[in-house]
Amino acid sequence: MTREEALAYHSGKRKGKLSVVPTKPCLTQRDLSMAYTPGVAEPCREIAKNPELVYEYTNKGNLVGVISNGTAVLGLGNIGPLAGKPVMEGKGVLFKRFADIDVFDIEVASEDPDEVIRFCQLIEPTLGGINLEDIKAPECFYIEETLKKTLSIPVFHDDQHGTAIISGAAFLNALEIAGKRIDEVKVVFCGAGAAGIACAKLYLALGVKKENLILVDTKGVVYKGRTEGMNPYKEEFAADTDARTLADALRGADAFIGVSGPNLVTPEMLLSMAENPIVFAMANPDPEIPYEVAVATRPDVIMATGRSDYPNQVNNVLGFPFIFRGALDVAAREINEEMKMAAVQALANLAKEDVPDSVIRAYGGKPIKFGREYLIPKPFDYRVLLWEAPAVAEAAIRTGVARKPFSSKEDYVRELESRLSRTRQVMHFVFDRAKQDPKRIVFAEGEHPKIVRAAKVLVEEGICRPVLLGKKENVEQLLAEYEVPREKVEVVDPATHPRFEEYVKKFHQMRWRRGVAEDDARKLMKDPVYFGNMMVHEGEADGLISGLTMHYPDTIRPALQIHHTQPGVTRVAGVYLLLFEDRMVFIADTTVNQDPTAEELAEIAFMAARVARNYFGVEPRVAMLSYSNFGSNTDERSLKVRKAVEIARQRWPELAIDGEMQADVAVEPQVAREIYPFSTIQGDANVLVCPDLEAANIAYKLLWRLGKGEAIGPILTGVNAAVHVLQRGVEVGDIVNMAAMCVLKAQRLQDH
Repeated sequence: MTREEALAYHSGKRKGKLSVVPTKPCLTQRDLSMAYTPGVAEPCREIAKNPELVYEYTNKGNLVGVISNGTAVLGLGNIGPLAGKPVMEGKGVLFKRFADIDVFDIEVASEDPDEVIRFCQLIEPTLGGINLEDIKAPECFYIEETLKKTLSIPVFHDDQHGTAIISGAAFLNALEIAGKRIDEVKVVFCGAGAAGIACAKLYLALGVKKENLILVDTKGVVYKGRTEGMNPYKEEFAADTDARTLADALRGADAFIGVSGPNLVTPEMLLSMAENPIVFAMANPDPEIPYEVAVATRPDVIMATGRSDYPNQVNNVLGFPFIFRGALDVAAREINEEMKMAAVQALANLAKEDVPDSVIRAYGGKPIKFGREYLIPKPFDYRVLLWEAPAVAEAAIRTGVARKPFSSKEDYVRELESRLSRTRQVMHFVFDRAKQDPKRIVFAEGEHPKIVRAAKVLVEEGICRPVLLGKKENVEQLLAEYEVPREKVEVVDPATHPRFEEYVKKFHQMRWRRGVAEDDARKLMKDPVYFGNMMVHEGEADGLISGLTMHYPDTIRPALQIHHTQPGVTRVAGVYLLLFEDRMVFIADTTVNQDPTAEELAEIAFMAARVARNYFGVEPRVAMLSYSNFGSNTDERSLKVRKAVEIARQRWPELAIDGEMQADVAVEPQVAREIYPFSTIQGDANVLVCPDLEAANIAYKLLWRLGKGEAIGPILTGVNAAVHVLQRGVEVGDIVNMAAMCVLKAQRLQDH
């Protein structure tokens, strides 16, 4: 980026990077009375009686102060509190973006550590936690230690512990790849400031032996008896060694941990290290040895840097947002060593899990797999929140520093998921019901890596028993590659299936009056979509998922030819669920019927309502949409919608439905109450039926994109079997979601 681009980013119409946004309405006189006087007096009285209720009635429990005096800002040095403010605002952005934590950045105009300490003590009532930032060593150690002893909220100096925690996780995994034991390796730390000292302390806690640790600063090796440039924090790591320079220290060393400056390690030094050397050159922006030089010098090197353009970026954003998230959610009094170690282990373990498509796409689309070039999760991996925060919270509960321990880790993880995505929150309801009675679900595209990865999730979560169609050797290879529990997955090759010829004859009998000869039936049965549908028809499977690599009509056609429509309907339809911050809306028909008749629109309304109720437990309230409101226009198009409402009411009198109506009347209560008080839908519709495919498709895509919602679908409804169709190219999570809904439909068909 250019200097001009960076300055423009920080200025613009709204200066800086943060703002304060109200979380409660303040639009009317009553709202004002609630937000301030006289309503505010009630929570004040309650907190005065019980101070712990401050976490119930204020934002304290989700508010962190990023506090700095600007004495050690990034690589800029002592530039003071004013010049350091953009960095502190940036830290606030990361807290909010990655963990939904609110931040006040507070820059303190003092280099006196005691004044900084006293300031933090005085503002403790405001904050749920304090993130100390960019304060020079050794004062930063004294400030943090004193505040941890005197405050009852978490205090965390990220410059110290962030790098230590993230690199510690990478170090554990690097040792595993190198085949080395932590209690045997010789480790050299270069840099004896806040990060260097903290890294050394944490690595000792992880299991590095003190006699195998050498600390190097700008004066050379920190050894016993050295007097120049020493302080009590360095003295703790003074080694009994003859080594005096970094080159001396690196001879035979297994690992180099650098938090110092650029180009301090030469190729000759790197060549002197042990086999499979671990080199974490984390000086930013220029590492202690350039990445290209290191890998050219030692092809066996296992390397990490602080940069995003090389593998294994040690980025503090993997730590502080999630550590504070876990600490705040249980109202921890401190962030202790056990909580830090829990964060290390969570990150190390997550790196060994299958990487989601969204993360792979964010990093260029190349496969990402645990190994030399992937030691720790990527900064934009959403799962870090779901792994690290619960681990930290659990450690806080276990060590007795949590004021409000959670009763269930599973419920807490779901609460975190709702911060990430409404989809995850809603789909848990579906997953729970699917797990009660898992079914055998056929995946027609069993040779596709995404399907195999989805199968792994499905068996680990106990949602279904996947049946993967494809050539056995190809599927088996993928199962091994992605470490899918083989005993929980069935692999079926249609061409060698013992009932193949029987399926051919049965399909021929179904379709011979439609021009399908037996040879045609045999040819079609080699198509995994046709074969999978026959497995469902013949009871060898309970449901089918297809469409990842196919056109939508090509996946619906076999299902209709073999299963037909459900009793009482003559059409199938596609329904999308759109999730917004404060409501969910089902839209139909988005995928199948181009210009439905009034009778077909009525059926679409009924089927969409059934999707809302049966899959998601939502009591449907159906609005039949038009450009007309209750007869305001009487042309053919509006009359069709009005007639559809009449038909639906006659056939399904229990259904809450009204129309024809415009979209704002359907979803805006004030408009409905003022103009159409007679309507059974008072702006509270949650199922929107559009007059044709064109309108439905436009509507859901506009709402989805401009309304910043999340979409689940298309959910195929109306087929007389548990068959669902994927959108082409969807992600693994979408496949898992659709499979869970397929299980629910199979359960209902079995019950009926």
